Amino acid sequence: MAMTASSRAPQGSGSSDTERSPFVRLNELLAPHQPGKPLISLAVGEPQHPVPDFVGPVLAKHIADFGRYPLNNGIEPFRKAAASWLGHRFKLPRPIDPESEVLVLNGSREGLLFAAITAARYVGPRPGKPAILMPNPFYPVYGAGARAAACELVYLPTTVENGFLPDLDAIDETTLARTVAFYIASPANPQGSVASRDYFTRLKSLADRYGFVILSDECYSEIYTREAPGSALECAGPDFTRVVAFQSLSKRSNLPGLRVGFAAGDKKFLRQFLELRSVAAPQVPVPLQHVATVAYGDEAHVEENRRLYRIKFDLADQILGNRYGYRRPEGGFCVWLDTSPLGNDQAVTLKLWKEAGVRVVPGSYLARLQPDGFNPGAGFIRLALVQSGEITAEALHRLVATLG
Repeated sequence: MAMTASSRAPQGSGSSDTERSPFVRLNELLAPHQPGKPLISLAVGEPQHPVPDFVGPVLAKHIADFGRYPLNNGIEPFRKAAASWLGHRFKLPRPIDPESEVLVLNGSREGLLFAAITAARYVGPRPGKPAILMPNPFYPVYGAGARAAACELVYLPTTVENGFLPDLDAIDETTLARTVAFYIASPANPQGSVASRDYFTRLKSLADRYGFVILSDECYSEIYTREAPGSALECAGPDFTRVVAFQSLSKRSNLPGLRVGFAAGDKKFLRQFLELRSVAAPQVPVPLQHVATVAYGDEAHVEENRRLYRIKFDLADQILGNRYGYRRPEGGFCVWLDTSPLGNDQAVTLKLWKEAGVRVVPGSYLARLQPDGFNPGAGFIRLALVQSGEITAEALHRLVATLG
């Protein structure tokens, strides 16, 4: 397989502006200016739909459990609920074992970071500097995890030409041979693209051939308006070897502040993962795990959640039309707009702030420079449709009136 020049990350760029938080950079960009109209923020992917009704009563029932340290692997009811949910939601090769193939997380973010460190130890020595591959643009914790694991970051540009998923055929064998982990997000953040079963199967075949671990970020899997996305676990084989999927209640259940998620898959990997987390990672309070147990046993609030997002994407279809390369995403709640004909994505972001009071994120802040200087996010802006339908419609109308 041929390797494109834009597939490898440059060395020694850790102190550059592109390694900083996109939201810190956005604050710095907008801080000197006042919004031109009452603020509407579509920048942060923080769900604003109502918290499920069962949260308060379940917390109250288990309030005394805040008085003890939680077990690192999670309470049994939570692990059983997560395993059962996976079995009902996805077409798995066999049921997940809640005793050995599920591990509670303090939200998926910390799990994704510690998993990179575990992968580097689990896979062992590589021929050359160990590498961790990731899509570009990507969730910043992938990069933080790779750096914490002392691995080279290899950025795989995701563009409209490759369907906003890493081009597996563009990775050369030398790079694959030294890979310890491959981060994949489906649905993708920010573009909303979804990996097909064939894509996951091809990725799994590479993992088997070269011995690396697939870290599949699936926290947006329950936000979709048409077809339900699949999971890497569906294509992982009977023992889920070298595949670990990450889930969270933040998006599925509108509980970003609960900080509960889980990892599921390869039990040998999870055994080492648990050893690391037992000494280094945050534990998950028992009352919160009880809330999560109920959440994974209830689909009514999730269906209502999807209904609300469907309304907002219907509004986006109507208001944006075919402007700015808009397409309804396959999953997630973000909109990825190509505003390059209007100028630099930072300038467009600033214009929307100063004239419309709409806060968005420049696409270049969500991506990293490739060695040839190409930034796959440049020229795009990301909108998170997390506000109410009424507020979302107002923001989209302002955007179109401002950008034309």
